[in-house]
Amino acid sequence: MTSTAPVFDVQRFSLHDGPGIRTLVFLKGCNLACPWCQNPESQSARPVVGFHSSRCLESFDCSSVCPDDAILRGGYRVDHDKCSRCGVCIDACANGALRLIGDEITIDELMMRITADRPYYDKSGGGVTFSGGEPTVHVDFLRRMLERCVSAGIHTNIETSGQFSWRTLESVLQLCDLIYFDLKILDPALHRQEMGGDLTEILDNASHLVSGRFPVEFRMPVVPGHTDTSGNIAAAAGLLQKLGRPSIHLLPYHNMGESKIDIIDGAQSKLGLSACSVDRLSDVSAEFNARGISVRHGLADSKI
Repeated sequence: MTSTAPVFDVQRFSLHDGPGIRTLVFLKGCNLACPWCQNPESQSARPVVGFHSSRCLESFDCSSVCPDDAILRGGYRVDHDKCSRCGVCIDACANGALRLIGDEITIDELMMRITADRPYYDKSGGGVTFSGGEPTVHVDFLRRMLERCVSAGIHTNIETSGQFSWRTLESVLQLCDLIYFDLKILDPALHRQEMGGDLTEILDNASHLVSGRFPVEFRMPVVPGHTDTSGNIAAAAGLLQKLGRPSIHLLPYHNMGESKIDIIDGAQSKLGLSACSVDRLSDVSAEFNARGISVRHGLADSKI
């Protein structure tokens, strides 16, 4: 069984990813490729050395110690094809321009970090939320972490796109006190074109969760020109009515994730979109309301 998984951030005192004060665990690796991804560093499960160019003093101490000859003198600093992610260059960088994104963390180590905030969970009704990336990519690790949290009496939540094998994940999801399920694009052809993956599997999983009385809540990132079209809103509302769950949690898009593309020298294109405005969020809410769907709003701290 898997005893480690790549984790690229553990965010304490989160207030927007489930009830109460929570610890938000970001697992690295995703099986979709949303063009508006807020955490492009999460898409690959492979750790990567990120480069913050504004911090670089160009002393090139990193180059003198790199055993892989992976330091570039112009433009982006690291040749990912040569880099073995040994971390020597990071230790040599006095100004913190280089940083390893994605540490292989053991179950015991992560539990220690989670339980350190146990008093806050107990007082606020909080707990731990597993996000990403897509946390269900790491099935064995997720199962064992959830089992440990359940044994410790810690409230558990996951944030998922719904792109997973039901046969593999059903027993894992039974360990969750809450499941945030993100609906994005509901047109099958457009879904595959924009993000890849299999919309049919996602919709089947939504149905399985509802019919099985799992504690699932549906959300949607409001991404201008992508998820906020009238056709997509109508499709999402129709699905929720069919499922007998006439409510949705809307997450307004922000564009802060685009700056991370440069840090990892990522392949994701920049959409150049403005953040979702209050007025646009209000209009989308009104469209859902007109179709009989109640709306909650929230900040999009997690990957959408």
